[in-house]
Amino acid sequence: MLTGDPGTGKSVALRLLAERLRALPDVVVGTVEHPQSRTMDFYRELGDLFGVPLAAHNRWSGFKALRSRWADHVTSTRCRPVSSSTKRRRHSPPFSASCAFSRAKTSTPSSSFASSLRVTHDFPERMRAPELLPLGSRVRRRLTLDYASRDELLACLDHLLNAAGNPSLMTSELRVTLADHAAGNYRVLMNLGDELLAVAAERELPRLDEKLFLEVFAQTPKPKAAASARKR
Repeated sequence: MLTGDPGTGKSVALRLLAERLRALPDVVVGTVEHPQSRTMDFYRELGDLFGVPLAAHNRWSGFKALRSRWADHVTSTRCRPVSSSTKRRRHSPPFSASCAFSRAKTSTPSSSFASSLRVTHDFPERMRAPELLPLGSRVRRRLTLDYASRDELLACLDHLLNAAGNPSLMTSELRVTLADHAAGNYRVLMNLGDELLAVAAERELPRLDEKLFLEVFAQTPKPKAAASARKR
């Protein structure tokens, strides 16, 4: 289970995990895109991922076929199917998908279904609720992602600039400024860079520097005289 505040890298960590798992022989990896859906829709998505059609009028037969598929896979390969859940929305139905994960694991022989969840930082505390205790007790590995340091943000920015083919697009001073204003959040860092890049593209600037940062993000203070006049 990966936990952390928004923008701390949970999705990226989960994608890296999925890539490594897919490289293993006989490991089946599926990504559940809508874990906030109701239990039947959740099972239907699992069935689609693992090639087992599930029908609403015959749910028991579909569930049985899905679990048999997992059990046969484990028996023949000694590897577990893996499903990764990409979101856990706060205001979705009461954790129906998470409970379904727990039921899916316990209903298959030898816990043959493995799953990885990407959740917000408050989810572990909420798993202490009675209806989620079975799920919490089955979480074997936990990764808590904290806010990034300046060096980590700079390394991320350098990696992206190199991958884009223009490592000198930003001055070193601007990279440090962006890292200092990102508040340890990768998503904030990307949003700041995106705004600067959009303005630079509009002006056809060959390089981004601190001057551009000050122009784009400078806050113009309101005149005190005008504010006093409005109050009167």
